[in-house]
Amino acid sequence: MGNNALRTSHPKRKKSQLQKGMTLIEVLVALVILVTGIFGAVAMQASAKKGSFDAMQRSVASALAQDIIERMRSNDSDILILESYQGVYGAALNTPPTVRCNSVDSLCTSAQMTANDLYEWEVKLMGADVTAGGKNAGGLVGAVGCIDHNKNAVTVVISWQGRVATADGYDADNNSSTAATLANACGTSTSKRRQVSVEAFVY
Repeated sequence: MGNNALRTSHPKRKKSQLQKGMTLIEVLVALVILVTGIFGAVAMQASAKKGSFDAMQRSVASALAQDIIERMRSNDSDILILESYQGVYGAALNTPPTVRCNSVDSLCTSAQMTANDLYEWEVKLMGADVTAGGKNAGGLVGAVGCIDHNKNAVTVVISWQGRVATADGYDADNNSSTAATLANACGTSTSKRRQVSVEAFVY
């Protein structure tokens, strides 16, 4: 027999198959993409939180406007009584009324009911019913409530300060009505002023 030795051949492995893994540049690029995504998620959450807070403030303002109107309806529809609700509230909290109409045993006159309604409404408006560290923690930021009436037509405007400067909440294009005049005078005119205006009839 000839010199026929059994030979086994091994295919040459490509260099790229032997050197598997990520280089430092690839790691850095992946890290930059990851950090960018995290920053984007944080910024999105912060923006959503601001929007949620502003929406909550507008909801509170609408509820407060409806609250004082329902108090007026529950009291008396007499023009003199409605006139006693008229004014600007929120600058400073008044002292509690002497007669508190907060039990079934204490019968109050319409005037006493008005004093209690305005005091309790202003407490909610200024957030004085919720305190933290001796400061008001509830209500609206920089709230001012304005009430006016024309016979049985009542207008309630609530102004407060938003977190982001955009535009004044007062609509200068509709400034001919009584409600618009009241809205313009209610609160300080700034780019952060937000407003809710509610008109209703009290019978």
